[in-house]
Amino acid sequence: MAFPGEYIPTVFDNYSVNVRVDGEPINLGLWDTAGQEDYDRSRLLSYPQTDLFLICFSLISPSSFENVKDKWVQEIKHYCPGVTKILVGTKLDLRDDQDTILKLKEKNLDPISYQDGVILSKEIGAAKYIECSALTQKNLRVVFDEAIRAVLLSPKPERKKGGGCSIL
Repeated sequence: MAFPGEYIPTVFDNYSVNVRVDGEPINLGLWDTAGQEDYDRSRLLSYPQTDLFLICFSLISPSSFENVKDKWVQEIKHYCPGVTKILVGTKLDLRDDQDTILKLKEKNLDPISYQDGVILSKEIGAAKYIECSALTQKNLRVVFDEAIRAVLLSPKPERKKGGGCSIL
């Protein structure tokens, strides 16, 4: 299957997969929700029992980077205080792409640096900061393995051993 060339916004997708992390079988439930304002109310329905949030932004979109602080962290703090967060910079393959850099320069913008991601990660209290590329698959598995590890290591007495985890 080829990588899709055109972005089609997600309204709501739910995935469930059995994986092994550090030799342990895990049932991983992923909820991919829309970021557009039109879907704010329906997105909130997926928040109960969320074990971890993957807060994603595009490394080539300064506005999506700003939304991490201005929108996503505020929403998560309000509806799911104390839930673990991992900050994820996406489209790593495009940060050094010359065409992308030129398009950003035309708007007096730059790609988000690794250091900027690390700083924001600390500011928002994220457990980790990871950069990845869906196109090249670089660090894609790392994102999900680290998310599962973070859930398994989080101090939640009601968590059952061998259970699943929900990542939003």
